[in-house]
Amino acid sequence: MPTGTEFDHDAVRRAILAAALPHVPFDGWTHASLNAGARDAGYSETDVVRVFPSGPIDAIGFWSTDADRRMLASLESLGLAQMRVRERIATAVRIRLEDVVAHREALRRALGLLALPHNAARGAELTWRSVDAIWWAAGDSSTDFNFYTKRGLLTAVYASTLLRFLDDRSEGCAETWGFLDRRIGEVMRVPKLLGEMRARLAKLPNPLRFLRGRPFAGR
Repeated sequence: MPTGTEFDHDAVRRAILAAALPHVPFDGWTHASLNAGARDAGYSETDVVRVFPSGPIDAIGFWSTDADRRMLASLESLGLAQMRVRERIATAVRIRLEDVVAHREALRRALGLLALPHNAARGAELTWRSVDAIWWAAGDSSTDFNFYTKRGLLTAVYASTLLRFLDDRSEGCAETWGFLDRRIGEVMRVPKLLGEMRARLAKLPNPLRFLRGRPFAGR
């Protein structure tokens, strides 16, 4: 077990998490499951506190961000530039979910814990980070209104696909991937429609010009 200056926090986090995940379906995301994982990985309960000072919520947060990191690493080798945008997004979401397919019950319990009122902000933050990472990997460089529109739409797609994924027992999660493709096809039309709407509205006369110099009714 590394000590002193050799203590690699992320390496210890990964080791404890990997060993703790099999305990989560039975004990939930609790100090008990983290401590059991630490023992299985050759670490102490003191090490758990050292790397996850806020306990299970910190562990879930690291699990999510580390999965995002692995997703980005996988996408770098796939040549996304040759794909259409919707294919890039679908591929990224699929890789992100396939990474945790062996731990769906742990994922279900993590979502349940993050849904509690006092953890909701952390849950929203983790979802936003995943969605932002997906758009970044897909080559999005927008900094205007589209930045938020794209991420807001993908958040809805990601969340609904995640729920379908949790209960999907089809071969190779085929139902989930079909659902994902349909949802992405729907939302990819929205930015285009919004752009067309803004362009049309820009051509309309400003309604305020008809009020200039005229008193308000009742005065």
